[in-house]
Amino acid sequence: MLPPTDSQRIAFVVLFAASAASLVVQDLAAQDYDDEPIRYSESTPDNPVSRLGEQMAAGTVVLEHQPPFSYLRSLLQALKVPESSQTLVYSKTSMQRQRITPRTPRALYFNDEVYVGFCKGGDVLEISVADPRLGAVFYTLERDDFAKPSLVRQGDKCLICHGSSQTKEIPGHLLRSVFVQPSGLPILSAGSYRIDQTSPFEQRWGGWYVTGTHGPQKHRGNLVVRGSSVPESVDNSAGMNVTDLGDRFMTSAYLSQHSDLVALMVLEHQTEAHNRIARASFQTRQALHYQQALNRELGESDDHVWDSTRSRIKSVGEPLVEYLLFSGEAELTHRIRGTSGFEEEFAKQGPRDGRGRSLRDFDLERRLFEYPCSYLVYSPSFQALPREAKDYVFERLWSILSGQDQTKPFAHLTAEDRRAILEILRETLPCLPDSWRAPPVGTES
Repeated sequence: MLPPTDSQRIAFVVLFAASAASLVVQDLAAQDYDDEPIRYSESTPDNPVSRLGEQMAAGTVVLEHQPPFSYLRSLLQALKVPESSQTLVYSKTSMQRQRITPRTPRALYFNDEVYVGFCKGGDVLEISVADPRLGAVFYTLERDDFAKPSLVRQGDKCLICHGSSQTKEIPGHLLRSVFVQPSGLPILSAGSYRIDQTSPFEQRWGGWYVTGTHGPQKHRGNLVVRGSSVPESVDNSAGMNVTDLGDRFMTSAYLSQHSDLVALMVLEHQTEAHNRIARASFQTRQALHYQQALNRELGESDDHVWDSTRSRIKSVGEPLVEYLLFSGEAELTHRIRGTSGFEEEFAKQGPRDGRGRSLRDFDLERRLFEYPCSYLVYSPSFQALPREAKDYVFERLWSILSGQDQTKPFAHLTAEDRRAILEILRETLPCLPDSWRAPPVGTES
């Protein structure tokens, strides 16, 4: 085969640059995660749920069926998901919507990797997990009492919502806030909000029960709107600072009587953080795959890096860095308190540095966490990021935490915040780059 002429090389590079720029602008096309190198549908997951499924099939783990909760309690125990994490959503915005009303809310339980959904009278238990290579992967477990129950991986039925433009075209998680009728139907004409840590307090939790105290801060939780339209001024005073849901539905039909406010706020942070980690993983792997093909076609060395590859990694790495450091987090104006004990159970997991500090320590007066850096930096999904993506994230984190980067997205971090986060990570996060051992700006070694 003859080597390409200079004009052919130039034409190919121009075509490649245009294609890469288009990919950066458009992000992932809907079908891209089923193509190389991701192959989402064909790939074998490796996560806590898939491993539990293998153990169940081998008979080394046996789930106990306990009416009326089916396998729920046993499943949570096997996956190490705390019951105190229970949150309750009553809008018909999920797979078993026919079972969901304000009188029969859907319960969600979670830990750092796994999410479990339970509907009263539902056909299945719903499970999703942050798979280190595949992003969100979905499973069901039938509620009936089988001699050998099995976890079944789900695909298109879940991905209609969880692999769409609402999750930026990657398999991800989605939390919404909507006004809800007594039937549980959302009043979509009144608007729908995707919720994460940046959402204003007053936009949160439409269609969710909320137990906890928060002072005069207003939200949309515990609210049911009579009629098919929403008045310009909505009075939700009865939904504020609620600590008992017993007058709204039969709480004894659930493992917990709570829909804990602190658990809701952690859930909001965590789901979007998982999405951004998965997106950084997908786009980096796709960019490197594309680069490998280009280098092969043009006779470049395997380690030749194109500017467009760097650009794609930056385009997903920077939003991840900002989110991990709580850039744009909605500020709290009054003290937040939950009701289920989730706060204490979550915080005690650590890890902690020599001074007893942890990224799981809560603030709950000004913001969610005392040290605003996500505990998901310890997660298998973050640790499994491609080296190129992780290098970018670590370089940016060092620049910010060492005090070199004082730009607006990180202006919320005081010098004390930066120093504390840096010290905690140095002691508790394995495999940090050697550059992190240098003294921060303005300090002595």
